[in-house]
Amino acid sequence: MSDLLIKNGHLIDPANGVDGPMDIHVDKGVIVKVGKKLAVQARKIIDAKGMWVTPGLVDMHVHLREPGYEYKESIKSGGESAAAGGFTSVVCMANTDPVNDCASITEFILEAARKASPVNVFPVGAVSQGLQGQTLANIGEMAEAGVVAVSDDGKCVMNTALLRDAMTYAGMFGLLVLEHAEDHDLTTGTHMNEGPISSELGLIGAPSVGEEVMVARDIALAEYIGGAIHFCHISTAGAVEMIRAAKKRKVKVTAEATPHHFTLTEEACRRYQANAKMAPPLRTQRDVEAVRKGLADGTLDVIATDHAPHAKVEKEVEFEKAPFGVVGLETAVGLALELVRTGVLTRTRLVEVMSLNPARILGLDRGSLPPGAVADITIIDPEVEWIVDSTKFRSKSCNTPFEGWTMKGRASYTIVKGKVVYKNAD
Repeated sequence: MSDLLIKNGHLIDPANGVDGPMDIHVDKGVIVKVGKKLAVQARKIIDAKGMWVTPGLVDMHVHLREPGYEYKESIKSGGESAAAGGFTSVVCMANTDPVNDCASITEFILEAARKASPVNVFPVGAVSQGLQGQTLANIGEMAEAGVVAVSDDGKCVMNTALLRDAMTYAGMFGLLVLEHAEDHDLTTGTHMNEGPISSELGLIGAPSVGEEVMVARDIALAEYIGGAIHFCHISTAGAVEMIRAAKKRKVKVTAEATPHHFTLTEEACRRYQANAKMAPPLRTQRDVEAVRKGLADGTLDVIATDHAPHAKVEKEVEFEKAPFGVVGLETAVGLALELVRTGVLTRTRLVEVMSLNPARILGLDRGSLPPGAVADITIIDPEVEWIVDSTKFRSKSCNTPFEGWTMKGRASYTIVKGKVVYKNAD
């Protein structure tokens, strides 16, 4: 008798050209067979009637905060939050304390994940030692220990020569640089998007050009050396257009967008709501539309959450004193499904940007469900309505700008290596 049979679901597997009714037979954590009306005896049967069955969702940009900031989030709580959001794999950034800039910290994260996380955790190593932007971290050592990319996310690599070295050296180990594109000379001391609303609120604003000049620099550098670059959390229309043009020239560039940047505008900051404070900041409606179009036409490759938990006490202060960042793992599916309902994305494209593409970009053996693949599976109910209540989050933190929103669609089951790690009981 096998371990699991998922029946009556609508399988969406872009890598294998599947978008229709299919059953999935899983045994010993591996996909055994995919087909219609499979006659299989199984210890566990999931009836997925009316639901979408997809390759496990992959979030290539999260902050798990451990080591050093476990009061905000831990590998355990972040993994549980990911599972509740439908993510079977998360890729965690290096801005911990100590910074993940050496093999020992990488190994610590991987061991903690093996012991405590219900989902796969893939660590990202730092580009520079201590995220200081001065000296390269030991990329080779971290690659051997198990990082899947390098990034100083939270900070831009302002030193162009260092970034060139990082792109070249990381590429030797098959690793990608994930860039936080932000000119700190233009954005240090800012709190929201620069424009009429920041002036009205008396807040120092970050200009959109602060993102765009770094996107332009990094594209030029990648094109010049023949290297690859991935842009985190793209938020401006100008940046989207530059990436689109670069792809037409066959530059090795990929990019991601977050749910908050394709859903909210700077209007969310009007009441000095610190849960709407993030970096890059929420922009204008024009920028939101450009990000949506970029996801639809392939300019932007990935939806990633940039899950950035902070303790409640840290956000319940004056807007200027609050840290940047919002949690996003448990609201991402609901927000992304809105793009499908409004015709921005097809459901196949949604699975591409939330599973297949992040796996391919990082070289992970995830993102598709052929026989023989690891049985990481997400089952989504696209019609269920629910209200965002951060007190029910599995995350330790509740800094969401979507509190009280009614959403439609969420993960019903999250399955990692054939094991159900989350089942929606609401």
